[in-house]
Amino acid sequence: MDKMERLSNPQVTIETIKRYDFAFQKKFGQNFLIDEHVLNKIIAASGVTKKDVVLEIGPGFGTMTQYLAEAAKEVIAVEIDKALIPILQETLQDYDNITLMNEDILKVDIRALVEEKNGGRPIKVVANLPYYITTPIIMGLFEGHVPLDNITVMVQKEVAQRMQAGPGTKDYGALSLAVQFYACPYIVANVPPNCFIPRPSVGSAVIRLSRWDDPPVQVQDEKFMFALIRASFNQRRKTLQNSLVNGGIGVEKEQVMSALKQMNLPPAVRGEALTLEQFAKLSDLLG
Repeated sequence: MDKMERLSNPQVTIETIKRYDFAFQKKFGQNFLIDEHVLNKIIAASGVTKKDVVLEIGPGFGTMTQYLAEAAKEVIAVEIDKALIPILQETLQDYDNITLMNEDILKVDIRALVEEKNGGRPIKVVANLPYYITTPIIMGLFEGHVPLDNITVMVQKEVAQRMQAGPGTKDYGALSLAVQFYACPYIVANVPPNCFIPRPSVGSAVIRLSRWDDPPVQVQDEKFMFALIRASFNQRRKTLQNSLVNGGIGVEKEQVMSALKQMNLPPAVRGEALTLEQFAKLSDLLG
């Protein structure tokens, strides 16, 4: 494909919008990336090679899909908006290594897809994610134990900061701990609103989540640990003890007091002070 025809050229994207009389859907959180520099950064950060099968979530007009198809062995592009399918069929017609699916990613059996397309070997996920469902998508991939090498995604800047945050900071919370249990987060680049059509009202960031081979902590009951983490941050101003007792996870005050004592933590400690390792230990003591 001629470089000038690429959708990363804003003029080409604008012409495509006009030609198809395409209407952006707020409900799908559509903001299409039109910056070649950022696209190249995403591809480089994901480390996609000709050996890789890539899952792209929300290809939009296919701007990044074109780049991925040139870098990867195969691309599976999952798009929820059926109005985009005829556009994608046109913009991606020069590539024979793309499978296009008109589906809701939250309803797709991704493990089965990976089995079918890549023999169960780890895939790479690349996406410019709709901000309103960023967390369910990422957590669905991790909690579903989909074979993954890494996830390189464009997300709201604040969300990227939360994923990377450490204990004792204002951004640290349940999302930080969940992401860091499964992967090593690295913010690749901050991306201003003018890199998109239409412009989002918030800043964005590209973050790469490299999947751990083994989780950095061992815990007896992963599900209980995450329930405990969520309860710890539900009311940030409360002490950990109060949050857990009132968190609907079935623990008594005496149990919590005893566990904190065993861990040499003060009775008035708050959830945001605990590391992932400490949450794992607390979970094992209370589980």
